[in-house]
Amino acid sequence: MRTIKSTHFCRYEVKKSIFISYIAPIDEFKTLHAKLKIEHPKATHIVWAYRYINEFDQIVENGSDDGEPKGTSAQPMLNVLRGIEGVNLSILTIRYFGGIKLGTGGLVRAYGTAAKMVLEHADLVLYERKKSFCFTCKYHFIQKTEYFLNKIGVDFKNRDFEIDEVVWKLEVSVRQKEEIERFLSENFI
Repeated sequence: MRTIKSTHFCRYEVKKSIFISYIAPIDEFKTLHAKLKIEHPKATHIVWAYRYINEFDQIVENGSDDGEPKGTSAQPMLNVLRGIEGVNLSILTIRYFGGIKLGTGGLVRAYGTAAKMVLEHADLVLYERKKSFCFTCKYHFIQKTEYFLNKIGVDFKNRDFEIDEVVWKLEVSVRQKEEIERFLSENFI
């Protein structure tokens, strides 16, 4: 399975209709959707599709045709996401109608192509399931711990500085958790 870390967009034109597609992490979907509605008030449609993994490790999919004929816009974009086994990401496509009707087949091709094009611009990365993990260390081990966490690619911004120790609250993959446990046992226990 694959996902992305940052938002990307591209523009595609077919028979004078303009399609502007955005691909974004699922965490940014609602904010981006609201922003695009404000920035593109004259757009005919803002179609979207997303896939994410819920807390039960199930893939959740949804989409909206936003007034386009049923199954002609969100479904092709969702199919593109399925094709790359994309998770925790969303695609939003803005359409400005160019005056020439595309027909149902034309819409399916246009929205599918727009989704494929924006994926070509995105930096896809392998998806790793992350879980919460906490541990503590004394103040004099902070630098060594920060160095190690940077080395294995863990974001450690969420930590609490208590009176005599630091509480680290992390989101880590299974592999990272095993490496941290090994590091802790070799250095602090």
